[in-house]
Amino acid sequence: MEWFKIRSFITFLLTSTDRHGVHSPFVYHLVTKCFNVKINPSKMVAVNKIRKSLYSNHKSITITDFGKGSAVFKNNERKVSDIAKIAGISKKRSALLIRVIDYFNPKKILEIGTSVGLGASVLSIGNPEADIVTLEGCENTAQVAKKLFKTNHLDKIQLVVGNFKDTLPSVVKDKQFDLIYFDGNHQKNATLDYFNLCLETVHNDSIFIFDDINWSSEMQLAWEEIKNNPKVTMTINTFYWGFVFFRREQEKQHFTIRV
Repeated sequence: MEWFKIRSFITFLLTSTDRHGVHSPFVYHLVTKCFNVKINPSKMVAVNKIRKSLYSNHKSITITDFGKGSAVFKNNERKVSDIAKIAGISKKRSALLIRVIDYFNPKKILEIGTSVGLGASVLSIGNPEADIVTLEGCENTAQVAKKLFKTNHLDKIQLVVGNFKDTLPSVVKDKQFDLIYFDGNHQKNATLDYFNLCLETVHNDSIFIFDDINWSSEMQLAWEEIKNNPKVTMTINTFYWGFVFFRREQEKQHFTIRV
């Protein structure tokens, strides 16, 4: 797996560009006014406070894993601190996510894969007025996240617990979301199933963000299928994340950009 990621990253570096290689006004503006700007420092202070609280939580919980499983953890008994450090959103991606939230100002957000709650916390700190629904498969992990949200007064986060194949259809039914963050199952078929279900929710300015699109060969295959979907008009591959847009006024284009 590590060699695969190294090879994928080398390919990414050889095929990617920065803002100077972008010939789309929408994407150029996104890179220069969002990806490459300084973050609101008070928001990062709030995120780092939550991160620190999770990193200092050494309680062990038993995980129910409906996804691909972990390449790091050898059993389902794990410390909350280790889950946050290994499976939680990184500092760099937290900063990028806040910049994206600041730029697009989504009001209705869905996260698929709560884990211990760090990603949903970042989303809520990014826009405290946003209504956020976050899905988690494991009851014990969800309890950690619920406590985290309550302690930090993140009151606009609704946590739904259960297998995504059971919870996601009802969550997206007759709804529209401005932003959906996919971080729940790193398998091709599951990723495509969630993507196709969530297509019901899109409007012209909706954004999908897929985590770890280069995590494995099957995730790369899933990403290619997503790019080719007729409803998708533009994508941006930043190696770790894949951004998907549905703007009908946009000609179909795919970008690979270093962030």
